[in-house]
Amino acid sequence: MVAFSLPQNSKVDTGKAWPKPEGGSLREFRIYRWSPDDHQNPRIDTYHVDMKSCGPMVLDALIKIKNEQDATLTFRRSCREGICGSCAMNIDGTNTLACLKSIDDVKGPVKIYPLPHMPVVKDLVPDLTRFYAQHRSIEPWLKTSTPTPQAEWKQSRPDRAKLDGLYECILCACCSTSCPSYWWNGDRYLGPAVLLQAYRWLIDSRDEGTGERLDNLEDPFRLYRCHTIMNCAKACPKHLNPAKAIAEIKKMMVERRL
Repeated sequence: MVAFSLPQNSKVDTGKAWPKPEGGSLREFRIYRWSPDDHQNPRIDTYHVDMKSCGPMVLDALIKIKNEQDATLTFRRSCREGICGSCAMNIDGTNTLACLKSIDDVKGPVKIYPLPHMPVVKDLVPDLTRFYAQHRSIEPWLKTSTPTPQAEWKQSRPDRAKLDGLYECILCACCSTSCPSYWWNGDRYLGPAVLLQAYRWLIDSRDEGTGERLDNLEDPFRLYRCHTIMNCAKACPKHLNPAKAIAEIKKMMVERRL
């Protein structure tokens, strides 16, 4: 389990218990609610969903609650296929994607919170402004100095294979928001997701900006706050290993000094 910490206020009120719908197969959902407009403490609202008329995933239940019970419930979602990363949230104590989390995998009430240790825009929507700014800071695009070829930048199959386990990252922020080092140093430490993305470009055989990229990461905080706790690998819904990527970057830092 990835530890959860309240994103807004240490005090969370008991919220509204919405009427139970008719049905013989009800599941209970306890959902974090907070709005910047009502000037109240965060609260936990309780809903019940008839599983006979609901899809199997947590996102299906959230959509059903919003459509049929409480239109004010706010959350992000898009592809519903684990590709876009929009519906990342903390479910049953673990950061994951609501569209990939089966309701049957949760025993008892389904407890849903926004990603931990991030400012909350409203309800289950975290503010990822800093996260995206950090991603932009590593310049996640191909950097070359040689003339652009007429057709394409060619890459051997072995070199292409090195990108496996890196390019699949969807920037959902599940790993970064599960990392204690990122919780305490998020303003300076880039975090697992962004560093995995950085390694993806460092290891790309077509890229010619390796030295510049390593110089950009040479900082006591930007890279070296990783303590290999491995929460990131446990939380990643795409089963990637950011901690390994970070270790490889550190290794590259050492090798360039030899």
